[in-house]
Amino acid sequence: MTREPDGQHRLFADLTGVNASKLSYYAELKKRQEKIRRQNVRLEILHRLTRALHLEMSVDEMLNEAQLLLPEALPCELLGLALLQKDDLVIKALPPFHPRQSKSLPSSSALWKPLHLNEALILNGLPADDAFLAGYPHLAERVRSLVMAPLYYKGATRGLLLVGSSQSAAFTQEELSFVQHLAEQLAISIQNVQLYEEVSRAQKGWEATFNAVTDPILLIDADYNIQLNNHSPLTDLFPDGRPPQPGQKCHVTLYGRSSPCPQCPMQILTRDPCPIYRHVTTRTHRQLDLSFYPVAGEDRKLTAMTVIIKDITEKAQMESRLLHSARLAAIGEMAAGVAHELNSPMTVVIGTAQLLYAELAGNAEHGESLKEIADCGLRCKRIIQNLLTFSRQEQVPMEPTHLNREIEKALSLVNYLVDPSQITIVKNLADNLPRIVANGVQIQQVVTNLLINARDALTGKEGDKTILVTSFVQQGLDQDWVTVSVRDNGSGIPKDKLENVFTPFYTSKEATKGTGLGLSVSFGIAQAHGGTLEVESAQGQGSCFSLRLPPADQHPPI
Repeated sequence: MTREPDGQHRLFADLTGVNASKLSYYAELKKRQEKIRRQNVRLEILHRLTRALHLEMSVDEMLNEAQLLLPEALPCELLGLALLQKDDLVIKALPPFHPRQSKSLPSSSALWKPLHLNEALILNGLPADDAFLAGYPHLAERVRSLVMAPLYYKGATRGLLLVGSSQSAAFTQEELSFVQHLAEQLAISIQNVQLYEEVSRAQKGWEATFNAVTDPILLIDADYNIQLNNHSPLTDLFPDGRPPQPGQKCHVTLYGRSSPCPQCPMQILTRDPCPIYRHVTTRTHRQLDLSFYPVAGEDRKLTAMTVIIKDITEKAQMESRLLHSARLAAIGEMAAGVAHELNSPMTVVIGTAQLLYAELAGNAEHGESLKEIADCGLRCKRIIQNLLTFSRQEQVPMEPTHLNREIEKALSLVNYLVDPSQITIVKNLADNLPRIVANGVQIQQVVTNLLINARDALTGKEGDKTILVTSFVQQGLDQDWVTVSVRDNGSGIPKDKLENVFTPFYTSKEATKGTGLGLSVSFGIAQAHGGTLEVESAQGQGSCFSLRLPPADQHPPI
C-alpha cells in the first residue's frame, strides 16, 4: 500500500525531469564550489607570494619561490623570465632548467607575439623549429602548453613571464588570468628590487666617497649627536676629546666639555643659516680649519650641520719655511752686496797695515799692533769670502785637504772665545786620516760654528764643562766616512725641537746671541761637500754634532 505512491512519485519525477534538474544543479554547484576553491587557492598563493618576496631577493630567487607555490594552483613544470634589453628579448631565468648564459630570442620566435599584442596568450604546442626550443632542446618534450604574460612596470612592457606544462591544452582562460595577475605582482617586485639595487648602489657609492675623503667630515644633529663620521678616532686631531660612546654629545667627543661650547656653531646656524668658518690651534699645536654647513629639513628648520675639518698643520709649516727661505734669500742678496762693498776697503786696510808693519819692523810696540790689524783684516776678508759663497755669488774651490789640519785651525780661532778656566776642550784626533776633497775655509767655518754652539750649551751649567773634539773614520753600509764630531756635556736639546735645529732662522738662543743661520749654513756646506751633518742629543745629557765627509778617493766628481 505504501510503495505505490512512492513508485508513482518517482515515475512522475522522472517523466517531468525533476531528478535530472537536481543532478544538474548539484553538478553545477559542485563545479562552482571547485572554481571558488581554486580561486581562493590562487588568491592565497598570490598573498603568500607577496609576503615571501622581499627587496633583498634576486630575480632567480623570486622565480624559485613562485615555482614552489604555483603547482597548487595550476599545472606548472616550467617557470621562466624573459626581459627586453633594448631591441632584444633575452631569457634571464628558467628554473628549474638554468641556462649557463642569457640567450637572445629572434623576432621570429612565438614568444614575441604577446609583446606585439600587449596581452597574455596561451600557446598549445610550440613549433619544433622555434628559436626558444632551438636554444633549449631539452624542453621540446617537456613543454607542450605555454602561458606567456607581459611584464609591465615603469609605464612600459619590460619582459615576459613564461609558465609551461608537459600536458597538452593544460591552461584555461581562468588560469591565463591568474598568470597575468602573477606577472603583475612579479613586475612590481622586480621593479622594487631594481629600485632597491639602484638606491643601494647610490648609497654604497656615497658611503665609499664619504669614507674616501681624507679630511674628517661629521654630520651632527640638532641634539649634538654625531650621526656620521668618516674619520675615527678624532682624538689625534682633538687631544682634549674623548673616545666616542653611544649617546655621547659632540662637545664631549671633540673637546671633552660637559656642555655646548661658547659660540656653538649649531646655535648660530639656528639663528642664521649661513656657513661658518673658523681656525683652531689645538693644545698639541695642530692648525685646523673648521667649516660648518647647515642641513635644513622640509620646513627649512635646521635639523643638522655638516662639519668639515681640514688639518693645515703641514701647510702652515711649509708656508713658514717658505717665508724663512725668502728671508734667507733676502739676507743672501744683502750679504753679497755688503761683501762686495767691503771687499775693496778691506784690501786697502790689509795692504796699508802690512806696509806700515814692514817699515816699523824694529818697533816692537807698534809692530805687534800692526800685525794684529793685518791678521784681523785677513780674517774679515775670509768672512767676506764666506758671505759671497753663502749668497752663491762665487764658486767655492775644492782640493784634497787634511781634516785634522782644518780642525786645528778652527780650534785656534775659537781659543779667544772659550775661557779655559771654565771649559775644557779635549782633542782626540785620529792619525793617518784619509784626505778629503773640500774647501778648507768652509770646513773651518762648520767646525767653528759647532764649537761655539757647544760653548753656548754649557752656559749656566754647574760643575765640569767639557767639549770633546774627535776625528775618525766611520764605516758605513755603502762607503766610509771621514768624520769629525763635537760633543758637549751641556743641557741637550729637547726631543720635540731636534727636527728644527737645521731650519733657517730657528734658534734656542736669546735674540742678541743667535741668528738661527749657523747650523743651517753648516748643513748646506756639508751637503755641498757630498756629506751630511747629523745630531744626537738627549735633554740633560748633552749633544753631539757629527760632520761626515767622503774620503778623497770616494768623493763625487767636482
